[in-house]
Amino acid sequence: HHGILVPLSRLKASREVESVDLPNCRLIKGIETGAEDIDILPNGLAFFSVGLKFPGLHSFAPDKPGGILMMDLKEEKPRALELRVSWGFDLASFNPHGISTFIDDDDTVYLFVVNHPEFKNTVEIFKFQEEENSLLHLKTIKHELLPSVNDVIAVGPSHFYATNDHYFSDPFLKYLETYLNLRWANVVYYSPEEVKLVAEGFDSANGINISPDKKYVYVADILAHEIHVLEKQPNMNLTQLKVLQLGTLVDNLSIDPSSGDIWVGCHPNGQKLFVYDPNHPPSSEVLRIQNILSEKPSVTTVYINNGSVLQGSSVATIYDRKLLVGTLYQRALYCEL
Repeated sequence: HHGILVPLSRLKASREVESVDLPNCRLIKGIETGAEDIDILPNGLAFFSVGLKFPGLHSFAPDKPGGILMMDLKEEKPRALELRVSWGFDLASFNPHGISTFIDDDDTVYLFVVNHPEFKNTVEIFKFQEEENSLLHLKTIKHELLPSVNDVIAVGPSHFYATNDHYFSDPFLKYLETYLNLRWANVVYYSPEEVKLVAEGFDSANGINISPDKKYVYVADILAHEIHVLEKQPNMNLTQLKVLQLGTLVDNLSIDPSSGDIWVGCHPNGQKLFVYDPNHPPSSEVLRIQNILSEKPSVTTVYINNGSVLQGSSVATIYDRKLLVGTLYQRALYCEL
């Protein structure tokens, strides 16, 4: 089990949190088994990856497949609706993890989804059909360089960067790798023409995103409690520019397209996350990082909850002063800032 094999310092096992509240928040109806990742289109349509299941991870609905939900943030009172998926795609084993949207020159919207059917590792590419509120499945990508995929950032219609949170796909070898602190987690670039390793040496590479000008890629290393800033080269390789230490388990990264700020869903106490106890639930934490490229980036704690409302926040994303906060296996929050 995770909790036993990971050194407690890396899980921040002793950390207790002081609340930081936001006034105008409500839990989103219909999300009760996690919304591990969220991505929002420029027109305010938000996609939620729900129902992630993992060996050793708590689930409130272990037998229900995962899905993709959508919410229109331009509505007065937005609500989450499940998107239909085109026939021919196996929904019974759908186990979505990190997600990313991409808008092509002809305005086609693609949704990339990390999927773990039977705990395997694939990246699914869908075309979003707005008129029908549905996803048309285009392709399933599997590759030996994608053994333990956590998150993706799409950079083309079938082009993406992906994080592997472990080097091995076998569960026992994963535990060993983490326990021995091998730092073999990595980032891979995938395109139909070439697939290559572009960054390595992470404890556990998790959330990944890209700056609005597409020059920098940001990677969260959850067990090292840090965010790596990497510069994107013309050949799609990445070179490390800097590392920002944060003192909390950083999960997914979202970018505010208007400011370039990074919004981070964090786990203040990883032990509670992996060893679920309803009497001592995992807490939630949202950070906002401004000017990450500068000498002194500013890090603001926007929200902290001890688990009484929101347990195990994994993502926080912003659209027009509306904040969405998703969790690994519990609820999701909608706030008006």
